[in-house]
Formats: sequence, structure tokens, C-alpha cells
Amino acid sequence: MKKILITGGAGFVGRRFVKYFLDRGDKVICVDNIAKFTGGISPKKWPLFNPYDYKKFKFYREDCRNWFKKNKDTDIDYSLHLAAMVGGRKIIEDEPMIVADDLSIDSSYWQWAVKARPKKTLCFSSSASYPISLQRKNSYRLLKEEDINLYKSIKLPDLTYGWAKLTCEYLAKIAFEKYNLKSVCYRPFSGYGEDQDLSYPFPSICKRVIENKNSKIINVWGSGYQMRDFIHIDDCVNAVVKSMNKIHNADPLNLSTGKYTNFINFTKIAANLIGASPKVIGTSKTPEGVFARAGDAKKQKKFGIKHSITLEMGIKKSLEYFLNKK
Repeated sequence: MKKILITGGAGFVGRRFVKYFLDRGDKVICVDNIAKFTGGISPKKWPLFNPYDYKKFKFYREDCRNWFKKNKDTDIDYSLHLAAMVGGRKIIEDEPMIVADDLSIDSSYWQWAVKARPKKTLCFSSSASYPISLQRKNSYRLLKEEDINLYKSIKLPDLTYGWAKLTCEYLAKIAFEKYNLKSVCYRPFSGYGEDQDLSYPFPSICKRVIENKNSKIINVWGSGYQMRDFIHIDDCVNAVVKSMNKIHNADPLNLSTGKYTNFINFTKIAANLIGASPKVIGTSKTPEGVFARAGDAKKQKKFGIKHSITLEMGIKKSLEYFLNKK
């Protein structure tokens, strides 16, 4: 049995890891203040399982920064640092100072880690840390881990969220080099799943398609031609599990499929799965973000990581989830 700490564990990604480690028989400590915009949910209301069915689950509803100040545990085997102020694209663009709070959260985490010395930190960065110059309409390509070099020139990331995640990765490097704290920095791309917060595009589009099944037109944010690398949360969890004991020096690893999908085509796939064929139109007044963001998967393959859930399979699972909730 291992002792697992998961900050931000009540959020979409955190809940999946809570279940994975509980199913494995580990003791799981979940710390989450369930702040607005984060998609955090009280454990008593988690949609896919009840963590209190497990005897080894412990939940602290408080800001992890306060928890770090009080906690004296020095026997954490794996620490998954997921706590962050983040929502969908609208929050990242319209509320940049809320997102900037992540600088404080990450600083507090690494200061605590120096004292508590968890055996391994699984640090969750973001694809937002990549240079936006590589994601423009007339100049884009698959993003490689080595496109970011923390010791040379840093190119402009995606707003305050990108800067915060870059800083967290840098602190992870410092923690390894100066304090010998082992960690790996994951860069998730557009992770999705059926129980994701509706502030994110994947679930909101699936729900919109169902609600407008008989409509001739369905709107999506931005131009609709912006492209993302959609990866199912179960594939993300499996990739982390496959690699978490193989990287120790705070090096990064993408969580991606290496495939681009634009929002218009994604919406059409969802509509076709329920027997609809609407015209899909972008709404130019809503946030779009970068034009093309997808992650190179070559490094993942070196660790034996293979993703098994296709986009169509993932969309179908989400549609079934919403239909069954009615």
C-alpha cells in the first residue's frame, strides 16, 4: 500500500486519479477547496463513483496552501499536484488575474515539498506553456517537449496560465537539482471525459448537440476552425501510470494523441452519432484561443504509451452519459 496525496483531487482529472489509486488499494489524501471556476465537486456528489465507499479515502476541504502550512507528513509516496485556478477558455482570457493565483499555489507546493520530501511528485503542467508562435494559422506544427527550454530563451506562452505552468516546471527542475526531489512534469493537451465541467468545450458541445438535435444550425465558439488535440481522460491516466516511475529529473512529457481536430468537425461527428446533420457555424464574438494546438506523441511511444480511445469513441461515451442523465 502506498500513501498518495492529490491536490485539486476533487476536480475532473483529480477524481480519476483518486479512483485509480483507491482501486489499487492505496491510501489517498485528497485536498481541494472546491473553488469557483475549477470544476471541483464535493466528494459526496461525484458523478461516477463515491470515494467514501473506500475506507482509505481522506478528504480535506481547504486551500492546499493552508494545508501545506499545517501538514507534517513526511511519508508521502506519490504526490499528484493538480491544484490550480483554471476553467475553460473564457476564464483564461477574461479572468487572467484569477489564473495568476496559480503562481502562489505552485510556490507553496514546492516549498512544502522541500520539507515533506514526497518520494515522487507528479506535476501537472499544461500545453498552454508552449510558444504561441508555433500555434498560429499560417505557422503551426505538432508541439514537442523540447520546444521549451527553461535554461535558454523562453518564447511567449498562452497568457497567464501558460506563464504560471512554465514557472511550476522551472520550480520542479530547481527542486530536483538543488534538493534531489524526484518529479515528472506532464503537459496535458485537450483532455476530456463525460463528467467534465461544462465550462470546457468538449462536454458543452456534446450537451449542445443533444439539446439541439432537431435544429438546422449549431454554433461553436470562435471561428470553429481552431484545432485541438483531444485525448480521453482514461488515456491520460494510463499514460501517467505507464511513465510515472520512469522519469525522475522533472523532465516534461506530453499527454497527447498527435492528431488535430477542429471544432466544426468535432461537432459534426457528435451530431452524426445521434442521427443529426446540422450546419455548424462559429461565433466570432466568443474566445477562440490559439489556432492549432496538438502535441507530438513520439516521446510517449518511447515509454510504451499507446492511446486506445478514439475521438469518436470518446464522444459516444459522453453523449450516452448526458442522455442517461435526462
